[in-house]
Amino acid sequence: MSKISKYLNEHLLGEVTVDEAIREQFANDSSILKIKPELIVSPRVTNDIRKVARFTWQLAEKGHVLPITVRGGGSDQTGASIGKGVIINTLAHLNEILFISLKDKQRIAHVQPGVTYKSLNDTLRASGLNLPAYPESYLYSTVGSGVANNYSGQLSGSKGSTGDWVTKLEVVLANGDVIETGRINKRELNRKKGLQTLEGELYRKLDGLIEDNEQLITDKIDDKIRDNAGYSGIAKVKQRDGSFDLTPLFIGSQGTLGIISEIVFKTEFYNSDTSVIVATFDSAESARDAADKIIKNEPTSLELIDGSLFDMANEKGKIFPFYSEDKADNSVAAVLYISFNDFSEGARHRKMKHTLKHLAKLNANVVTSDKLSNEELATIREVASTVLNTEVKNESMPPLIDGASVPSDRIEEFSVSVADLAKKHHIELPLYIRYMDGVIKTRPILELNKVGDKQKVFKLISEYAELVTKHGGVFISESGEGRLKANAAIENIDPEVNQLYEQIRSAFDPFGTMNSGVKQKNEMKILVSALDSNYSRARFSQYSPHS
Repeated sequence: MSKISKYLNEHLLGEVTVDEAIREQFANDSSILKIKPELIVSPRVTNDIRKVARFTWQLAEKGHVLPITVRGGGSDQTGASIGKGVIINTLAHLNEILFISLKDKQRIAHVQPGVTYKSLNDTLRASGLNLPAYPESYLYSTVGSGVANNYSGQLSGSKGSTGDWVTKLEVVLANGDVIETGRINKRELNRKKGLQTLEGELYRKLDGLIEDNEQLITDKIDDKIRDNAGYSGIAKVKQRDGSFDLTPLFIGSQGTLGIISEIVFKTEFYNSDTSVIVATFDSAESARDAADKIIKNEPTSLELIDGSLFDMANEKGKIFPFYSEDKADNSVAAVLYISFNDFSEGARHRKMKHTLKHLAKLNANVVTSDKLSNEELATIREVASTVLNTEVKNESMPPLIDGASVPSDRIEEFSVSVADLAKKHHIELPLYIRYMDGVIKTRPILELNKVGDKQKVFKLISEYAELVTKHGGVFISESGEGRLKANAAIENIDPEVNQLYEQIRSAFDPFGTMNSGVKQKNEMKILVSALDSNYSRARFSQYSPHS
């Protein structure tokens, strides 16, 4: 690899290294997997990415596949930002906010992929704007990884996921060609299809695939459901008027179709006024009944948190605002965190009033932002910040099955089924449910240095995926499946749909150089060998470990 490193260093503005310590640092992301790359490239300009892609394409043409994996802040929880070949490190240099328009009707932000959500929103909010779709890991996650994963977060039920805010992309294709995506009309589509380039070939192939699979796409790929498995964005590429846009395919593709080098987001006006209600319940059923009623008031966020998480945090000394001094046992079965962010103060007041009426009928104990600050109440929804970093040696709470979604009318029976699954595997699976978008999080406590818990990992992922599908849900909803959850995700995709996804990937990546092993089936022995017995969230310890 030293020859390749030297060759690339001669041709790139950015840096290329095969240093052992640096490669070791890039062997981990936020998942439980560990794969050491062969070299790290930190590009300074899009042209650097183009040259690397062109180089690996030429190698692949000669039979030598050197995969490319794009990486931002390394917050990916599915092993999608680690890989054996070349790591493209966007965080080092490609971290500029290029342009913010205050005059444009859509109020756009044009950025490079290495910009973090926090830095972008800090800049936008200084101008009264906001990108409302951001993940829990917004402090260190980059917008490039956010688009590649189609991240959702606390506000996604009312504001949509990251991909819903993307208008255009600049993408480096597998052969090094650079394209710009965006919606084009029929005439422009015909012009694109006439190009004798990889871009032209892609437009021709994709238009043909859509035409040949029109009924399949209509019947089995719902563009209204947030399903990040495979390439469900194909349902949004071609509209009835014949217009065409490749952007939806790259959103959620996890770097398997191309490398995102620039992004244009639309933004909205920022409103810092938020009203919050926290309600505690003596039974989880009562909390779920309350959530079913409150969701009709159209809150900005509505989250149900299993009471056992507060018990775990309390054991570490954490005191929460709803605890009573004169109550010996402060245990609660479930907690609802409800927020309203309407611009109209009157609308917020009405919604708060209606919600409090519902809660009073159910005998819930209530704390509101009229009495405590939003910062104090935020400690409640961020209980995981205390819980996730277990202090018992070798124990961890890895993100194995976070991010599925289940319809609200099936959550009750799904919760019962999850409890049965937890009992079967002799673990606890406390649920954290975002009702507005149906996203569910749960993490087991495991000791990954033990053979028994290692064997449990993929059984749990597979059985949980089946459970989600059985209850009409989507296994891959909050972000992509990566390589950790890909096998289970594919098992729950219709075979005809999966065949279409394979054809899409083959069109973009005929030689398998784009993030090999991600969003495709892997041999179980390869996955097991990649498990990191020393999994830890220590790299992110300077941030809230909420995610």
